[in-house]
Amino acid sequence: MPAPAFLLSLVTGFPPQRSLDVINAWGDDAFDFLRHQAPRILAVLLVALVLSRLLKLVSRHVSQLSNRQDLPSSVRAQQIRTLSSVTYSIGLFVIVFIAAMQILALLGVNMGPLLASAGVAGLAIGFGAQTLVKDFINGFFILAENQYDIGDTVRVAGVQGVVENMTLRRTVLRDADGTVHTVPSSEIKIVSNLSRDWIQVNVAISVAYTVDSDRVMAILKQSGQDFAQDPAFKGMLVAAPEVLGIDRVSGGAVDYLVTVRVFPGSQFAVKRELQRRTKAALEANKIEPGDPNRIVMSGAATAK
Repeated sequence: MPAPAFLLSLVTGFPPQRSLDVINAWGDDAFDFLRHQAPRILAVLLVALVLSRLLKLVSRHVSQLSNRQDLPSSVRAQQIRTLSSVTYSIGLFVIVFIAAMQILALLGVNMGPLLASAGVAGLAIGFGAQTLVKDFINGFFILAENQYDIGDTVRVAGVQGVVENMTLRRTVLRDADGTVHTVPSSEIKIVSNLSRDWIQVNVAISVAYTVDSDRVMAILKQSGQDFAQDPAFKGMLVAAPEVLGIDRVSGGAVDYLVTVRVFPGSQFAVKRELQRRTKAALEANKIEPGDPNRIVMSGAATAK
C-alpha cells in the first residue's frame, strides 16, 4: 500500500480507495466553492463595506454641519448630532444584518428556521418593549422636526414647563412651582410651544359705561405709543400695543381690549409695565373704572 494512501486511511478511517474518493470529493467541493460562492461572498462584503463607508461619510458631514455658527442654537446642533448618531447606528445594523443573511445563504445555511426563530423572538420582544420602541420612534421625530428646544416653555401631555433636558426616550420639564416632570416621548401627542417667534399679551381694561368710548380709546392709544418708545421696553416688543376697541359690554362696565406682541420670555415684564402705565393714564384723566378689578389679564400671558 502506498504511504500516502495509508496515511489518508488513518486520517479518514476509511479504506485507502474510499479515502481517496473522499479527498477528491472535498477537492471538488472546495473548487466549486471558490469558483461560485467565494466571489459572491466577496461581492456582498464589498457592497456592505462601501455602503457602511458612505453612511459614515454622510453621518460625519451632518455632524460637521451641526458645528456651523449659523444654526439657531447650540441645542439644535446637539439635536442634529444625536439624530446623526442614531441614524448611523440603525443604518449600520441594517447593512450588517442583510449582509450576514446573504452570506449565510451562500454558505448553504437553511435560512427558513433561522428567520422563523428570529421572527418569533422579535415578536416577543416587540410585545414586551412596544412602549419603549414607541418612545424612541416618537422622540426621533420630535428631534428631527425640532418641535421644541431646551429652554422653551411648552405644554405636553397635560403639563407645562420649561424644557430642561430631552432625549429620544423622554423630555424633562420644570413648571412654575419648581416641580420636575419627566414625560415619556410616547405620551407626547400634541406639543404647544409657548416660546417660538412671539407671544401675544391681551389686556382687558374695564371702564364705567358712562365714559366716552372715543376718549378712552384715545388715552389707551397714547399710553401704548409712549410705552412702545420707552428704551427699556422697546427691544421686548415685536410691535407696538394695539387698541382693538370694545371687547365686551356688561351691566355698568365696558371692557376695552389692548393687545401687544412680545418676544418669548419678556411677556411678564411687559404685562406688568403695561398694567402700570394703563392704570396711571386712566387715573391721570380721571376715568372711572367699571369694577374694582380695573385691569384683567387673559390669553397667552398668564401670571408667572
